[in-house]
Amino acid sequence: MTTDTGPLVGVRVLDLSRVLAGPWASQVLADFGAEVIKVEQPGVGDATRTWGPPWIKDAAGAPFEAAYHHCANRGKRAVAIDFSRPEGQDLIRRLAVTSDLALENYLPGTLARFGLDHEHLAHVNPRLITCSITGFGQDGPLARKAAYDVMIQAMGGLMSVTGLPEGEPGAGPLKVGVAISDLMTGMYAVSALLAALHWRERTGQGQHIDLALMDTQVAWLANIAMNYLVSGAVPGRIGNANPNIVPYQAFATADGHLLLAVGTDPQFLALCRVLGRPDLAVDARFATNAARVEHRGALVPALAEVLRARSTATWVAMLEEAGIPCGPVQDLAAVFAHPQVQHRGLRLDLPHPVVGSVPSVANPVHFAATPVTYRGASPPLGWHTREVLGELGLSSEEIDRLAAAGVVGV
Repeated sequence: MTTDTGPLVGVRVLDLSRVLAGPWASQVLADFGAEVIKVEQPGVGDATRTWGPPWIKDAAGAPFEAAYHHCANRGKRAVAIDFSRPEGQDLIRRLAVTSDLALENYLPGTLARFGLDHEHLAHVNPRLITCSITGFGQDGPLARKAAYDVMIQAMGGLMSVTGLPEGEPGAGPLKVGVAISDLMTGMYAVSALLAALHWRERTGQGQHIDLALMDTQVAWLANIAMNYLVSGAVPGRIGNANPNIVPYQAFATADGHLLLAVGTDPQFLALCRVLGRPDLAVDARFATNAARVEHRGALVPALAEVLRARSTATWVAMLEEAGIPCGPVQDLAAVFAHPQVQHRGLRLDLPHPVVGSVPSVANPVHFAATPVTYRGASPPLGWHTREVLGELGLSSEEIDRLAAAGVVGV
């Protein structure tokens, strides 16, 4: 396990965010070496601490915290402060003075009521860069509307193109299996914060970043959105298929499923040879990718019939030897048992002060000179309150008084 080696060592992040989008962003920043101070409500904490089962269990086997919380909060310092109280607000402002970046995901106007929005914090630290993550942005007719990822997947168009086609058994809109709108917004937040940090290096000025889940969802529809904007045709659901490339989807095999990703005409010719169907390669309907897209209704069933005859492993071996991109559709047990995943070290076991060790998934970035930082699993609520407030100059007696008054949690 590495410590304090990432490229953002020396950058301090004040994290007022909860649930997933903001914490995902701040966890990436922590992985990259930044010091992240996660502020939570005393006695309550981030809601994800209770979003179980499954649970991280203590030494006695009793549930301690939800696994969900630990997917997005490793490497941070946990501080419990009630900033609805004037003394809590003062502590947040004092933390902001020494911070470079700040993240929050409250409804627009919420932090302004406490004097903790960007405008107020910029008075105490003009170099501070703040990022506000909301469902719909700081302005517009839905600005005050609360949102969760699944709402955004629905409203932002993703569910309209995810799922089986109309007419097939089980057809209907589907959400993606993980909270992808939250995660993508978190990644946009990381890139935006780093871009603003670079700008500050040149100008000395901080700024505010307004980031919305809805905006992010629409933006990363990518080729699907462009297909619509160019053609005017509203795309529908096509299951595992690709609207622009054929064959580029999952097929049933004798014992599971195989994903074929045939992106070029030469790859299609090689596929036909491996499948023993050279006739498909010389059929004018399938000679080019554009033709295969137009005639997918004839081609896909022909391929499916052949692929059902052998096992996934057999097909993968034959197709890989011919240079055809493919792979098995794996569950998570197979994923974490896969030699490539194990070789790349994608599972981590991080120390935790209460439960001993917590499994985690590694950051996928491999820096050559500044390795990713892993300081430990997500700490318990308020675990670092005394330590962080002591660094602000508060005495033990002052911290005890604030704790007794419910302003902080220790």
